[in-house]
Amino acid sequence: MDGSIIGFIVWALCGCLMIGLGISAFFSKKAVGFWANIKTFPVNDIRGYNHATGKLFIIYGVIFIVLGMPLLCEQNTPYILLSVLGVMIETIAIMAIYSLSITKKYREK
Repeated sequence: MDGSIIGFIVWALCGCLMIGLGISAFFSKKAVGFWANIKTFPVNDIRGYNHATGKLFIIYGVIFIVLGMPLLCEQNTPYILLSVLGVMIETIAIMAIYSLSITKKYREK
């Protein structure tokens, strides 16, 4: 196998791990955590919160895999910057969506 294909497979497996976390969150009975080592805030609609968080993780994983496509190009391609910058922007966007939208909608008042 070519090194670029192996690199993309590893990248795609990381994306599939995020999709798996999203599926797990989607079907969880308890409120899932988004931030590491922080307890989840009191949630008013656990099922809706878990569905929103699960969808967020699944979308993140799919976009992550798509952003890895430049790994399939030749070795010294400048397109790899799209992957690096894309993942940074995607990660900031997912944190903003969670903090501004999901937290506001499902936090118990």
